[in-house]
Amino acid sequence: MSTMLPIKHVTKHRLRSKLFISSILNPCSFHAACATLASSPSSPSTPSTSNSFLASQNDVAASFKTWFATRQLELDPLVHRIYEILAASGDNDDCSAALSYLSLPLSERFVLRVLRHGAACSEILPCLKFFDWAGRQPNFHHTRATFVAIFHILSGANLKSLVLDFLDAYRRRILHHRVRFHDILVVGYAIAGKPHSALQAFARMRFIGLDLDSFAYHVLLDSLVEKNYLNAFDIVVRQIRARGFENHLTNIIVIKHLCKERRLEEAEDFLNDLKCRGEELKGPEVSFLVGALCESSRFERAVELVKQFGSSGLVPLDHAYGVWVRSLVQGGRVDEALEFFSQKKDFEGYCPTTIRYNVLLYRLLRENRLGQVYDLLVDMNESCIPPNEVTMNAVLCFFCKAGMTNVAWELYNSSFEFGLSLNHMASKYLILTLCWDGGVMEAYNVLRSLVDKSYFPDLRTFCTLASALCRECKIDEMKELMYLAVGRNILPPASIYNKFISALCQAGRVEDGYLVHGELKTVAARSSYVKMIKGCVKMGRGDIAARLLVEMKGNGHKLTHPLCSAVICTLLEMDNSRGRFFNLLEMLTRYENSAWTYNFFLRAAKHARKAELGREVFELMHRNGVRPNLSSRILMLQCYLNRGRISDALNFFNDVKRQGLARTKIYNALAVGLCKANRVDISCEFFFSMFSVGLNPSLECYELVVQKLCSLRRYHEAIHIISANEKMGRPISSFIGNVLLHHSLISPELYYTCVNLRGVEEGVFYGNSTLSLLIGAFSGCLQVSRNIADLERLIEKCFPPDIYTYNLLLKELCKSDMDKARLLFARMCHKGCEPNWWTYDIMVRGFSNHGKKNEAKRWLEEMCEKGFYRFNRRNQ
Repeated sequence: MSTMLPIKHVTKHRLRSKLFISSILNPCSFHAACATLASSPSSPSTPSTSNSFLASQNDVAASFKTWFATRQLELDPLVHRIYEILAASGDNDDCSAALSYLSLPLSERFVLRVLRHGAACSEILPCLKFFDWAGRQPNFHHTRATFVAIFHILSGANLKSLVLDFLDAYRRRILHHRVRFHDILVVGYAIAGKPHSALQAFARMRFIGLDLDSFAYHVLLDSLVEKNYLNAFDIVVRQIRARGFENHLTNIIVIKHLCKERRLEEAEDFLNDLKCRGEELKGPEVSFLVGALCESSRFERAVELVKQFGSSGLVPLDHAYGVWVRSLVQGGRVDEALEFFSQKKDFEGYCPTTIRYNVLLYRLLRENRLGQVYDLLVDMNESCIPPNEVTMNAVLCFFCKAGMTNVAWELYNSSFEFGLSLNHMASKYLILTLCWDGGVMEAYNVLRSLVDKSYFPDLRTFCTLASALCRECKIDEMKELMYLAVGRNILPPASIYNKFISALCQAGRVEDGYLVHGELKTVAARSSYVKMIKGCVKMGRGDIAARLLVEMKGNGHKLTHPLCSAVICTLLEMDNSRGRFFNLLEMLTRYENSAWTYNFFLRAAKHARKAELGREVFELMHRNGVRPNLSSRILMLQCYLNRGRISDALNFFNDVKRQGLARTKIYNALAVGLCKANRVDISCEFFFSMFSVGLNPSLECYELVVQKLCSLRRYHEAIHIISANEKMGRPISSFIGNVLLHHSLISPELYYTCVNLRGVEEGVFYGNSTLSLLIGAFSGCLQVSRNIADLERLIEKCFPPDIYTYNLLLKELCKSDMDKARLLFARMCHKGCEPNWWTYDIMVRGFSNHGKKNEAKRWLEEMCEKGFYRFNRRNQ
């Protein structure tokens, strides 16, 4: 056998794993590939090695299809046509007519042939349809053999309830049967795992003088062992022996019974007695005892037993070897199982069946030992052992776990060619892998195709698929998935409901999200509430948003100012806005009657520019015994200022000041608000009055006052404020520095003002006059180095440059030298400044103005790729 592929190559390097997997069916290429890759196991994959050695995923899938084709049953055209009709016909009448048209030679042998084919391909429903159709044909009556066949098929598919329903209906019929009526009942109940009912039917038989034959007795006896009917077991064994029906099946069932009772010594004595009497042993007798010893953790005794009977040569031990391997695997001793498997195969010529390989494959898959899974698959192919349906499912799981999703998907799409029906494990891993690999719709389609075959995923797989569908906003598919779950009495977790609600809101279907929210039995997640509320606000449904806001508060979730303000502002745009406004205020204060709650409504009144409404809320606080806090007073002041009611704002401020409650934040709010209302003189008056009462204005206050003064060309006062700011030890902010640079580019007046204020002669600068030097350079009044790097360093001495600063520099450079502009753009990006719309617009215009149309077009395309468009409004 070839050297095992290191596990890292299977699990970590997707391309390399393709090479090894595709070579399973080509041992020569496999050995060559192993030798080549083994020579440099740690070297990274390069394009040259990829081209030389790596097979495409299509080749991998094709090689496995070739291997899968070796297990195909011999094609029976007539039986194949029957199953085509059974699969295609939805209506019973159409199906019956199509089958009758074939003029089938109905007989026990032919019916069993059809049923065996269906069982081999797991075509359970078509088997049942054919059995029912055959039983209604005038020239054919089902025999015990056909009944037993369909019972085994249904029981094997965990459809024993159908067997029981059939037997109950069969027992109530008063018809003349051409088969042994009571035999069918006994055997049917036994196969369906109902030995009590089987014994009752057997008792009725004996009462009317009828008896079972050898086959029925043994089916009944095995059923009694399975369900631990000990007393009845002893009686039936005596009946079998008394009638001369005892054979090797009896011995096997007796040993099985003793093993289930953990009477292992008796079982061993019984087995030795059979050997001494020269009884024919088939192998399962030893297998049951070996398995029972392993289950009791008596592995050493099990080994001795296998060796003892193996050396006698009287017992075919293939089955016992298989049970030994399976028992080791179930006991968690996988390495011992692999060693035993290899030894018996290499030194005793033991030829394991596909089933034995499958036991090892699935255990190794569960332990993620993918390298050894691969080795076993190679061994199966080299030993010419065709895969069965279980093996093919294991291969599908292997590719999913190895990350080769495309190969797994290709094999799944070709599953009909090989009669492959996915089991639960393969279905789970295929769905999970597709979800993780971005194939959400493919994963959903896999599930949808398997639902008709009674498959539904476990909770983890369901949640993974549901989360992926929500993430991709596949709303219709998600609705159907939830419907399928609820229809099977599966309650999705609250987290999935929350994700579904979020997806509905994201898709603009807020009302559907609200309906789903109504079905949720547990408290919805805060994120679900937020998304539903934002969706309602966007749709203008403030009434629903308000209802959700109250429910959110009632469920203990924290409300935020932006969210509440958005809801309240939406209510103010609806009819009966005042009534809705105060109704929401009343409901929220029931949960928390504090200034925090009232501030939500003061903030909303400020944004809506409804000063009177804000005043009513403020007065209501006093009436309800709630003391306004600092934020409440600031919000009330801003309500007046935003509405332009300056006198009311000043009166309110004076009232607060008389109460001794005027703090820095109130002064800042008043100064900033007056600036925004274009009352700069009054704003400056309050700005400077702060210093007289020992308060220090905020940076925002400084910046806004300076900006307004500069916009009115009152540079003298602006420089005076900047100087005061510097004397307090505050550096010049980027905002103020940019305002000064912007006005320097407009006019030299700012520079002259700066020179006069600092008492410095024009053209002469001292160390403390760097800002004057910078302003003079930008206004063109001074001849300084025009090197951009020098200007950058000069700016950095005055204030930290930001994107606005670089945009100003770019704008100036683009007038003369686009090459230098391009270099500045690259340096700006290197320093971490993210280009904005204005940056790209400057570059596009610069190249256009210099006649470089192609370069301008390239920059325009890059601009659009970044999500900026030239008709966007500049945000400076």
